[in-house]
Order: sequence, then C-alpha cells, then structure tokens
Amino acid sequence: MSNELHYLELVDIGQRIQRKELSPVEVTQAQLDRIGKVDGALKSYAMVTAEQALAEARRAEAEIAKGQIRGPLHGVPVAVKDLCWTEGVATAAGMTLYRDFVPTEDGTAVRKLREAGAVILGKLQLTESAYADHHPTVTPPVNPWNAAHWSGASSSGSGVATAAGLCYGSLGTDTGGSIRFPSAANGLTGLKPTWGRVSRYGAFELAATLDHIGPMTRSAADAGAMLGAIASADPKDPTASLAAVPNYLAGMQRGLRGLRVGIDARWNGEGVDAQTLKVMEGALAAVRELGAEVREVAFPDPAQVIADWFPLCGIEAAVVHESTYPARKDMYGPALSGLLDLGRAQSGMDYQKIVLNRHAFSGRVRAMFEGIDLLLVPAHGVASPTLARMATFGEDAGLMSAMLRYTCPFDMSGSPTITLPGGFTEAGTPVAFQFVARHFEEELLVRAGWAFQQATDWHQRHPAL
Repeated sequence: MSNELHYLELVDIGQRIQRKELSPVEVTQAQLDRIGKVDGALKSYAMVTAEQALAEARRAEAEIAKGQIRGPLHGVPVAVKDLCWTEGVATAAGMTLYRDFVPTEDGTAVRKLREAGAVILGKLQLTESAYADHHPTVTPPVNPWNAAHWSGASSSGSGVATAAGLCYGSLGTDTGGSIRFPSAANGLTGLKPTWGRVSRYGAFELAATLDHIGPMTRSAADAGAMLGAIASADPKDPTASLAAVPNYLAGMQRGLRGLRVGIDARWNGEGVDAQTLKVMEGALAAVRELGAEVREVAFPDPAQVIADWFPLCGIEAAVVHESTYPARKDMYGPALSGLLDLGRAQSGMDYQKIVLNRHAFSGRVRAMFEGIDLLLVPAHGVASPTLARMATFGEDAGLMSAMLRYTCPFDMSGSPTITLPGGFTEAGTPVAFQFVARHFEEELLVRAGWAFQQATDWHQRHPAL
C-alpha cells in the first residue's frame, strides 16, 4: 500500500476498496502499522483493537467479493471516541473510574457504523468525561501540525488520529465545541448534527440536552457519508429524531448558487484575532465567487446563553455522576470536579431561568434563519492557540469568550454546523470557520462544504509526520 493512501479521503478509499482495487485487509493492516509507527508520539488512541479490526476487514472483503456492497463506508477503517460503547471492549470515557467498564453491547452510533460495513480500528482518547481537561493520569493527544499547539478539547484523540492518517474518519462528540475545536485545531471537516439527529444511546453523557455525536473527517463528502451511516431514529433513545435520513451526498454538487448566506460582521469580528479574520475574509470571498447571495444579519446576542452554558452543563453532568460524585471524588480530576460542584450548587430557580433563556435564544436563532439558508461564522476567535495560552483559559476571560462565542450558542440552540479548514497561521497550523444551518438541514451543510472544498485545497493539506 502506497505511503500516500493513508491521507486519502474516506469516500475515495471506499470506492477503491469496493472496486476491488484495494483489499480492506491490506488497508486495515497498513493503518494498524501506521498507528504502531507514529501514535506513540501522538497519543490519539486509548485502545487499538487490531484483531477485531482485521476480522471485520476480512468479513468486508468476503462480502465485497460477492458484490454485496453496504455503502460508502464498506471496508473502510475508522475509529470512535472512547465514550462510545463497544461490545466486549473497555470504554472508559477518559475516566479512571470506568477504565474497567466493558459494555455488553455497542452504542447505537457504533452499531450503525458496523452495519455500514466500516472497520473499527479502536477507541480514541478524550478529556475526562468529555469535559474540558484530560484526567491528570492521561497524556493528552498531541497536535500533529505542531506539538506546542492545542489539539482541541474533548474529541482531541479523534482530531489527531484523523488528521495524522491513523483512520479515515472518526466519531466525535460536541457539548460546548468538541467536534469543532479539534476539527479546527487539526485541519479537519467536522459535522455537528442537529441535536437528536444521531442517537445518543450507548454513549457516556456529559450533558444530555447539549451532547451531539457526529463525524470528524477529511472532507465534507466524507462527513456526509459518515453522518448518513450513523443518523437514525432509535427506540433505545426516545430523543432521537424520527425524521427520515436523506442521502447527504446526493445533492452536494448543486453548489452555493442561489443560496442566501448570512453574516454578522460585527459579531464575527469582536475579539477575533487577525489570522481568524483573514480566514473569514477568504471564506466570504469564496462564498460570493460561488454564487451565493450574502446578506447582513444581526445574530441574537449570545452572551446570556454562553454564561448559562456552564451551570447548565454542570447540572446535567451532576445528574450523570450522581451515584459516584461526590462519593468517589478522589477518582475525579480538578476540572470535572469543579463542573460538578458548580452544577450541584444551582437552585431550581437558577435552572428555570437558564431553561427560559435558552428557549428564547433558540427562538431568535430560528427567526433569523427565516431570511437566510446558511450562517457564516468563525470556528473560534483565537486561531490555533498554543498549549501555553490554553493553560490560562480558566483565568483569561477574553480568551474564554473568544473560544466559546461561536461554539456554545449552537449547542444551546441544537443547530447543525460544519467546520471547514480555511487557512493556516504563520506557525503553519490550521485555522477554520463554520457554516450553520437550520435544524435538520445537514444536507445543505454538506453541499456548502463540498462547494467550498472544490474551490479551495485547504482540506487537502496534511501534517508532515
């Protein structure tokens, strides 16, 4: 297998496998060899399931040989964040408390990947219980572009592995930005679906009404292919949408012509650094060149819902951890402990105010989309922050605001977004932006992402490892 194949897009490698130009067994073995070669330094995998992956690859090869093609993921090696249950394989959710927890079934998103014929290489590292920081006993994944720069928050392992060519796509989760942060940090295309589009059954919760499961990939087409595989109604998750799942790849070549793209220049520029602004300018120019109509909009003031995100996340997380926290507080790291203490300190009155603020904000976002099809915003306001700078996150109000301004609001509203690489910093690290759409219009996000990526090559650049 050529050394370049590990950076192919998921849809491309899938087509080659399904045309029998490549063997899924050979591709899987090559991925396992590459993980063995480079992941010792990158720390993206919590666990590699080599024997199981090769067995799945052999099964895929036999099916493909008979002409039984399950879809674009058939025979393609992917990996999942280690909060997704995997039958018979430990699922720790970044916690020492659960390092010996072995599920007796797959979570729904994992099951759907298997049904699509994907080969699962293993479990990807994450922050403790998918919150802000890794447990003190866990070595955080390393940004493959530059080890001195942040690799993203909770889905950092998913971001690093996908960017470094250690899987062709991965599952991440997003509660406050954790599909978007690591996608931006590692130069990936990340799709945070509408809340409820993907079943959350069999995934450790951080905060139930904020958690989203979605794909992290190397292109918009790849994200659409993965989302098409995992999105579904689910009797095991009554909050999963019953709406039919479209073919997200079917209409992606229709381009941006005729679409209305909204931009709030004031909001997009507040507290945003020069490198992010440059990427936004480039994205806006591309949108215009691709034939979209750009409309000025006034985004609803998100200050209150951003402030409310922390206590709401804390309340919902405290419910999740009620049986073990504070009873086993010694097993928890300081960041997660602080969140749980914050949540437990809230009153019923506090919670009701948060709920009302959230509903009002979500209504204003829905109203704004009456006049546009897509919203263009930064991924976050600080381009590729260094680890040293992120170490001050808790004390630096300006940094916290810049990082959360464009992520938290869309978890509070449940809106779908796609994160796209749009340039690089002077240090050679990726910078990204987002398109946001109405609920359940992920098809439009894939279409917009595909159009942008046909006109640019930012997504085709890879770290030199």
